[in-house]
Amino acid sequence: MANPKNRSVAVKESTYQWEGRTRDGKPARGEMRAATETVVQNLLRRQGITVSKIKKLRLKSGGKITDKDITLFTRQLATMMKSGVPLLQSFDIVGRGHANPAVGRLLLDIKSEVETGSSLSQAFRKYPLYFDALFCNLVGAGEQAGILETLLDRLATYKEKILAIKSKIKKALFYPIAVLVVAFVITAVIMIFVIPAFKEVFTSFGAELPLPTQIVISISDFFVEWWWAIFGVIGGSIYAFLEAWKRSEKIQMVMDRALLRAPIFGDIVRKSVIARWTRTLATMFAAGVPLVESLDSVGGASGNHVYKVATQKIQSEVSTGTSLTVAMQNADVFPNMVTQMAAIGEESGSLDGMLSKVADFFEQEVDDAVDAMSSLMEPLIMVVLGTLIGGMVVAMYLPIFKMGQVVG
Repeated sequence: MANPKNRSVAVKESTYQWEGRTRDGKPARGEMRAATETVVQNLLRRQGITVSKIKKLRLKSGGKITDKDITLFTRQLATMMKSGVPLLQSFDIVGRGHANPAVGRLLLDIKSEVETGSSLSQAFRKYPLYFDALFCNLVGAGEQAGILETLLDRLATYKEKILAIKSKIKKALFYPIAVLVVAFVITAVIMIFVIPAFKEVFTSFGAELPLPTQIVISISDFFVEWWWAIFGVIGGSIYAFLEAWKRSEKIQMVMDRALLRAPIFGDIVRKSVIARWTRTLATMFAAGVPLVESLDSVGGASGNHVYKVATQKIQSEVSTGTSLTVAMQNADVFPNMVTQMAAIGEESGSLDGMLSKVADFFEQEVDDAVDAMSSLMEPLIMVVLGTLIGGMVVAMYLPIFKMGQVVG
């Protein structure tokens, strides 16, 4: 049964452009997604349209569908539905107007699922690569409660905030990594091409070179002889590490734990994880999803295996009657302020509001920490680069300085 189903899903990728005339003889044209040309013809005939031409469109493959694309779609869909635009028409407008053809096809496929009788949450669940359990659960809760546009708006706000905090973390990590890569490339170029030229000049001196110059020339000789092995080992190691990180849960656990303990970045990573954890739980709880069920999505949304395991422990304790605050304290991964705010929220019956305030606080903390770290890293990196490049330049010019002193 699985194979026919997969074939039918693949056929739905086809989009047909048609031309024809209505019962009144007026020209009409449009696009339709269907299994075959025959299906298009039959559907249009039922609408009273005589088809004169049907052409299968070859859409561009488009780029990869990113979190940013899904976030933008969620905001657009929420805005249109709040403005009173019908659901199917909203999908049609957003899908056909999207800059990424891959997103357009995805949305038109979801629209087709809804047209054939699936609920919106069921249609989203058929594409788990783009819509996670949290997204589908919130949409399902909105459909059941009759407040889909409200929950879509809340979901869009949630995804925008999560996307913003991810962007801040990437910004914090990208700058030093980019500088280190550029520094390595510049050093390799100097070692492979520049220093050998100096070496040829120095051999004509016939005198013993200073120790710093000898060290730099020895390193340069190693680079010249083994550059292919150096770049191969470094590139292969990075690729192997990233692949292992993707596939091995143990390595992810080790790296996530190491990131949390890192001297400079650890504090920023921890604050961003707590912000995402509390924001997710607040959004789920505010939507009326039961606490135990909400915790299913919270661990994965935090983006850190240490907090994912801690969330599973919290969920287990909460399901047996323990309060959320006590379970969070037992997990021993949250600061005292977070558990205190959760306790106040539980006692006052406004847990979602308190958790939202905690998320706001930690998001601001991440923002400030990233700005502070950027200000600190710039002079630090300049000192490191200056010492590295300057050291090599001085080592190469020492023999020239000595020769000048002898001539003088």
